[in-house]
Amino acid sequence: MKREVIDGFQAVSGRNHLTAPGLAFALIESKFHPPGVRPGIVVRTALVERLAATRVPVITVAAPPGYGKTTLMSQWAERIGSRAAWLSCDDGDNDPVVLLSALAVALDRIGRVDPSIFSALASAGADITVVPRFVSAVASVQPPVTVLLDQAEAVTNRQCLNTIAEFALRLPPGWQLGLASRTVVPLPTARLRAQGGILEVTADDLSMGPREADSLLKGAGVEADEASVRDLLQRTEGWPAGLYIAALAIKSGSRNSDVGFTFTGDDVYMGDYLRSELLDRISGAEASFLIRTSVLDRMCGSLCDAILEETGSTAVLEQMEARNLLVIPLDRHREWYRYHHLLRDLMRAELRRREPDLIQDLNFRAAAWFEANAMPEAAIDHAQAAGDYDRVARLILELQQPVWASGRVETVLRWMDWLRDIPSAEYYGAIAVHGSLIFALLGQPAEAERWAAAAERASPGGVLPDGSTMEATLAYLRAILCRTGIGEMRRDARIAWEGLSPASPYRATMLYTEGISYLLEGDLARAEPILARALDLATQAGSLPLAGMILAEQCGVAAERDDWPEVTTLARRAATIVETGHFGDYWTSALVYAWASRASAYQGDVGQARFYLGRASRLRPLLTYALPVVSVQALLEMTRSYITLADPEGAAAVLAQVHDILQQRPDLGVLPELAGQLQASLATANARAVSASSLTAAELRLLPLLATHLSYQEIGERLFVSKNTVKTQAYSAYRKLRVSSRSEAVVRTRELGLDAV
Repeated sequence: MKREVIDGFQAVSGRNHLTAPGLAFALIESKFHPPGVRPGIVVRTALVERLAATRVPVITVAAPPGYGKTTLMSQWAERIGSRAAWLSCDDGDNDPVVLLSALAVALDRIGRVDPSIFSALASAGADITVVPRFVSAVASVQPPVTVLLDQAEAVTNRQCLNTIAEFALRLPPGWQLGLASRTVVPLPTARLRAQGGILEVTADDLSMGPREADSLLKGAGVEADEASVRDLLQRTEGWPAGLYIAALAIKSGSRNSDVGFTFTGDDVYMGDYLRSELLDRISGAEASFLIRTSVLDRMCGSLCDAILEETGSTAVLEQMEARNLLVIPLDRHREWYRYHHLLRDLMRAELRRREPDLIQDLNFRAAAWFEANAMPEAAIDHAQAAGDYDRVARLILELQQPVWASGRVETVLRWMDWLRDIPSAEYYGAIAVHGSLIFALLGQPAEAERWAAAAERASPGGVLPDGSTMEATLAYLRAILCRTGIGEMRRDARIAWEGLSPASPYRATMLYTEGISYLLEGDLARAEPILARALDLATQAGSLPLAGMILAEQCGVAAERDDWPEVTTLARRAATIVETGHFGDYWTSALVYAWASRASAYQGDVGQARFYLGRASRLRPLLTYALPVVSVQALLEMTRSYITLADPEGAAAVLAQVHDILQQRPDLGVLPELAGQLQASLATANARAVSASSLTAAELRLLPLLATHLSYQEIGERLFVSKNTVKTQAYSAYRKLRVSSRSEAVVRTRELGLDAV
């Protein structure tokens, strides 16, 4: 595979993809460049001048296909020069981590962006709540900065749309954000208008006048008198694409060049007109090429050869692009192309009309090509379109864990949502196992249970591609969920250890699980050597979050022996792993922070103890009965810290969460007894006025969202609760924070370090 360095980032797959330091996935290089200037393109001088003159922070360019949105944005970018950060959106940007990471790459080309932002985004599993952190990280790029998002209609994921809106509201001083879209981007437009913070360019603004129309015709090789130009403008209503197609008709001497009806971008006659004036003017072979390759969002010669089962596609693409047949090169080397969206839509409609039975085969071949050329995510898209369920499942199983680890939560959830109703697909059970774990880590126990049930309905037989048995994979899930007690958890961990592939990253987790099963029975002699082996294995495998958690478990062993110097040493090692690896938002870090707090309190460092306790508290919404053992362990250690710090209200709130988990998972060895002992000691504590430490897990989950532009209704939709529930939780949080409004709560939340989960 060819590799080269592009602007400080590493490009892969033959000059077409890049990755950034800390970025665990590839991005298409062409995303970061506007289309090149082509002969015959009309310069939209008046509009470019208007955009260049405005100082409002947000500019939207919204119009149907064919109005020259990308052309205008490209010319504006050229006018701005080196201070423009360009990003062409596509379906892959429907994941906040991908979208924000791509924005960071684009901005890095203007000024240096701290590479740690990529690992921070992956750690957070980014969504709207991470936007303030993102803005702080990229604000080091000195103004003026103009961020240009083209083809923004490709972004449809609600979290991503909310992220764009929040970014628009938090732009650093001297920055601008331009968005071009077929549809209206759901920004808080009313708020921006009231603030005088938005300029809206519409189809009426993009419609061409006589001078621009004449320039377009001449660029297409057509000389027309003033009357003819006026006639064309009347019939096309200034629609640039309509003018261009009419120019092709005139140039070709078509009998329809003097058609009497008008047509615009959304006119019912457009398809028929384009069909007659474009497809009828090229050879049958060229028309077939355009129609059949329209299943591709982007294409190169060998890919087209593969799906058409022919040769010579590279030459065809080059010839069509040279003739300006709405074929657009995506790189300077003329390797990859795309069709103008108007042409692609027409060709896809034509394919459905002419050869509907061929669509599945074309997508099947495309999926095979993308997989063979190490582009598995594109292969998934085409395999879905082909109904190739087994290929989809096999690729998802291969990608599920690394994509999840890269922070692209929404990408994985989108795949799983597509596959949820196809239990017959090969490897479905293994995918459901990992899906259950993902929802458990997200703090969504009901969804975790639903996917666990789906996994258990699948066949327990068979061997997975990595050599693991399905039986071991199911045992791995049962051990983690611990639904039937500590003894069964240990038994399942051993089954999983024996049946998982020697290369599986989950074997270390199972060894660790066996070790804590003894710890929860009070058998330190058996627990300690197993945990030590698990730590070595996790470290060798690079599973650093797990290594940090095992060190925290060893803190518990040392504390039982009253060896507090050892507790302090282990807690510091664990906290260092978390902080240097940017794992602060991981579920695994709750136990690490809880023990770091206890060790600091023992050392008499109250400030540090409160700091770590605050870090642990932010993770409380993730501690549920889906992952009961470590969740309860972390909460119990937090309870002890609150008691040590003379904060009985905080201790009571955390202990209440423990009891909620124990109602669902009562058989957790010594943990219920320890919870009872803490409850008894808490009963004798002096109660104080209600405070921030008594916030519930639900209230902690709500706090970061209060700082966003989302309404209570929208917050409720995101959290799957009613608007009234959000209001009730918010008012309860205000009381505990000792504030009286949402804005005051945001300030207080930030002061307490509770503003991001």
